Amino acid sequence: MLIGKPRNLRPSEITPEAVFHGRRNLLKQAIAGAAGLALGGPALAQTLAPDGDTAELPGIRKGAFNAAEPVNSWEDITEYNNFYEFGTGKTDPADRAGRFQPQPWTVRVGGACDKPGDYAYEDLVSPHVLEERIYRLRCVEAWSMVIPWVGIPLADLLKRFQPGSAAKFVRFQTVLRPGEMPGQQRAILDWPYVEGLTIAEAMHPLAFMAVGVYGRELPNQNGAPMRLVVPWKYGFKSIKSIDRIEFVEQQPVGSWERSLPHEYGFYANVNPEVDHPRWSQASERPIGAGLFAPRIPTRMFNGYADEVASLYAGLDLRRHY
Repeated sequence: MLIGKPRNLRPSEITPEAVFHGRRNLLKQAIAGAAGLALGGPALAQTLAPDGDTAELPGIRKGAFNAAEPVNSWEDITEYNNFYEFGTGKTDPADRAGRFQPQPWTVRVGGACDKPGDYAYEDLVSPHVLEERIYRLRCVEAWSMVIPWVGIPLADLLKRFQPGSAAKFVRFQTVLRPGEMPGQQRAILDWPYVEGLTIAEAMHPLAFMAVGVYGRELPNQNGAPMRLVVPWKYGFKSIKSIDRIEFVEQQPVGSWERSLPHEYGFYANVNPEVDHPRWSQASERPIGAGLFAPRIPTRMFNGYADEVASLYAGLDLRRHY
């Protein structure tokens, strides 16, 4: 139950500037069996955080579209987060996510598809060979990271449900558990968290459903057990701890768009030429580079323009933000 009524956020709650001990267990043998399909195929990924707090994932192969920049450390990735379900501070998710239980996990799939239903996490993941993809993450607050995600192409997952012709968009929803997610006990946003993509965006080869990071299972504060990664968009589009997927005909309204529509639009494509109403998006601060490191120019579509610009042919990217 929400405490209080949903309201618009104060700027101080949106831009705070500031380890995980929760654990979970996967059916690793099921995943390892699927990973065996990769034998004789692409080389297995070697990226692993030796001091990571979660279990190692087996049989990961190198994926496509890997960023060239050095990856951030495990500490950067797991201790500096936006995950308002656990609080508005950057360290709140790592400090407060230990009570969250990501297993067992079920995802409810519905809407305009031929195979709706409740799917166990293991049944969704185990048929796939896990990939490692190194993607840049650019947040609307003008900071960035480079992260070695582990997961499966989103299109491969969604095709399993056989979306129909009426499926113009895909709506995703985060689990609602205020007892385990203390941020949901405050009316920071209209819980549960919702985000959406066009069906073309969701089926694009870059879109990714992550179940791990640095060769290990996702920590709670990073969106366990499964979270979206849409690398050409601002980070708030990459919804975490997903428990519902729905194929819909009408454009869904995301949680940030509902709360602050003049600041957060549906598309949320990284565009250095369109400033946030309260700060510039022309440059960014790489996390882990040090407090006095120079800011770097923001790249259109977060550096993925060659791959995704065609998705937005005919749109005014200053209006469709």
